[in-house]
Amino acid sequence: MSDGPAVFRHYAPGDGARIADAWTLAAPGDGITPRRFRDLVLLDRNFDPEGLVVAEADGRIVGAAYAVRRRVAEQGDDLERGRGWILFFFVVPDAQGAGIGRALLTRAMDWLRGHGAEEVVYSGYTPNYVLPGLDADRYPAAFALMSSLGFTTLEKADAMSRSLRGYAMPADERERADRLRAEGWYLGTPQDDDLVPLIALARDAFNADWARAIREGIVAGLPAERIMIARNPDGRVIGWAMHGTYEGVIDRFGPFGVLPQSRGTGLGRLLLHLTLERMVATNAQTAWFLWADEGTPAWNLYQKTGFEVTRTFSILRAPLKQEEHQA
Repeated sequence: MSDGPAVFRHYAPGDGARIADAWTLAAPGDGITPRRFRDLVLLDRNFDPEGLVVAEADGRIVGAAYAVRRRVAEQGDDLERGRGWILFFFVVPDAQGAGIGRALLTRAMDWLRGHGAEEVVYSGYTPNYVLPGLDADRYPAAFALMSSLGFTTLEKADAMSRSLRGYAMPADERERADRLRAEGWYLGTPQDDDLVPLIALARDAFNADWARAIREGIVAGLPAERIMIARNPDGRVIGWAMHGTYEGVIDRFGPFGVLPQSRGTGLGRLLLHLTLERMVATNAQTAWFLWADEGTPAWNLYQKTGFEVTRTFSILRAPLKQEEHQA
């Protein structure tokens, strides 16, 4: 146990691996390697060392909290100046109970407030969130602390998973694929000329971050075979599903989407099964993802396809209005 009081400071070069080790000690079920910490935090395009608050005691890092604001717009020129995010905070077990977590979060919130943010969200940030939000079942003390600081639940996200052992495409989906192909549809790996309309579909019908993930993944060497597209007989890409997009993890499914006017036709279900079949062929053992909103059509489709909820995350929000000073 640390004997001396904690000292709070900003991130400094040389902290990366030490923070990753302390993080894993504090949350072994959600640990992180130095390389992942580098890629997701230090190399994030919005990273600011002053937003990463570190608690140090007796020469070792005992906690950290990371706040971020947009310095590069996700789309267009919108920097979302009124909003900031906290992506993580932790305190190692033998330093808990001494107010370090509260001090870290307060400093992170003050930093965002000082940059004009009027609200803070935990976490709900793109492009480089580690987890969608806070797992209150796994970390009840953290949830209680954030509640005491004014955080309330904005929405909830379900992580879902299904085993791929013994998976086989249902016969009716196989027949549907054969029928559509006979009618002139293309269902399969995109060609280079499909990538521009695919990225435009992701951006315009869904969100800019999915478009970014597809583009950056392909540039970084994502095999095209990890993407399945649906191109109608007129040559228009109207849907896709993929895996291995994030950090190259072949078991991680998504993103996945079909044009709104084509929903309810069974095309999404077919793309999902075509991708699960492809995942089995690449030796993936499970299919999982981190974020689906309960009760939505996508969530219902996943459940009907054998996915089960593995964790539920709370996306939290707190106001950061400037305090009025009394004369």
